[in-house]
Amino acid sequence: MASQILAIGAILLSTIFLLMGNGLLGTLTPIRAHLENFSDIEIGVMGSFYFAGFVLGCAAGPRLLARIGHIRTFAVAAALTAAVVLVQPIYPDPVVWYVVRAGFGFCAAILFMTIESWLNDRATNETRGRILSTYVVVNLTALTAGQWLLLAAPPEGYELFSLAAIVYACCLVPVGVTRLPAPEPVPAPTLRLRRLAAISPVGVAGVATVGLANGAFWTLSPVYAQSLGFDTGGVALFMTVVILGGAFVQFPLGRFSDRMDRRWVIAAVSAVACAAGILLALAGIGVSALPWLFYPLVGLFGAAMLPLYSLSIAHANDRLPREEFVEASAGLLLINALASIAGPVIAAVVISFAGNSALFAYTAIFHAAMAAFAILRIRVHQRPSEDTREPFELLPAQPQSSPGVLPLDPRGPEQDERPGEAVA
Repeated sequence: MASQILAIGAILLSTIFLLMGNGLLGTLTPIRAHLENFSDIEIGVMGSFYFAGFVLGCAAGPRLLARIGHIRTFAVAAALTAAVVLVQPIYPDPVVWYVVRAGFGFCAAILFMTIESWLNDRATNETRGRILSTYVVVNLTALTAGQWLLLAAPPEGYELFSLAAIVYACCLVPVGVTRLPAPEPVPAPTLRLRRLAAISPVGVAGVATVGLANGAFWTLSPVYAQSLGFDTGGVALFMTVVILGGAFVQFPLGRFSDRMDRRWVIAAVSAVACAAGILLALAGIGVSALPWLFYPLVGLFGAAMLPLYSLSIAHANDRLPREEFVEASAGLLLINALASIAGPVIAAVVISFAGNSALFAYTAIFHAAMAAFAILRIRVHQRPSEDTREPFELLPAQPQSSPGVLPLDPRGPEQDERPGEAVA
């Protein structure tokens, strides 16, 4: 295993830099926007532009990879990412930031697609599960570390944006010096969303709920923390506790779901996320102000919110033949991304009328609806046959991955082996 990880070490090191930058910038952008007196709706629209750019990047990425290759594609996208980040402190204007965030999302999708297709090319049918697990751990660890880069300088200045640009520039170095051969282009899967919704309505509803709720959370939760009077360190701790809450429970929770109808686990985590969201909304308006209860509640929210995506993918996979898994997962990823475009705007409208604490009331509504829908489906449709069920696998937190990660999932179809692909 160690030799396999060392073989892809350059790609994983670039991933660390990329995710640290994303962790820093994803939290810094709404913090700075709030300090610049952007309205809640303007901050929500910025989030929607980011996700829209991400969807477009997922569509354009395969063409770029096929045309100019992985290293050049990665270099162009990383350079543009560093450039658009530096525009933000120069022109703190909502319209400019809409364009910047869309461009950033576009480049981020291409960067993830380059990294993930490279990892997939280095994997064999025997090792891709371990490589995927390592990638998920790197993903969550670097995303968490990026939160603490917020303490390097005041958010009112340009320094943190410059630091983010430096980190994105650094992610070029490992890829630029790697001796790994470029992967062969992989054809994009055909998407049949209507068929997918008919086969796995709970899976489709789950990833849509993740998009609507989590897309709003990643965009607006730093503003919620600011509204409670948290300084930059407090916001970083708030985001860290959410991420770690989800990181620690995802795998054991997923393995537990292998033993039963996965829809019960989906209903349970949705209900817990709903309850935690309601309590966080109440905490924000002063009904519950005990600090020793606040962070455990935040961790509980992350532990319930973040696993829903992987659980929904796993449930959909239970109802599909193995050879259709990559196609289905790509369709679910697209549904999630489209819902993520709508989520921040809807939530921003809600909190513009009801206050920042209403963000968690908003997420609670969708999680409650998801729990109710899962229970309804349990009552009207039996669980999948044990013959078609596959073990749960961790997937990167959304939106920190692209369709390029899907062939890495060991639940998918066997892939043709390429000479020398496991090590380089």
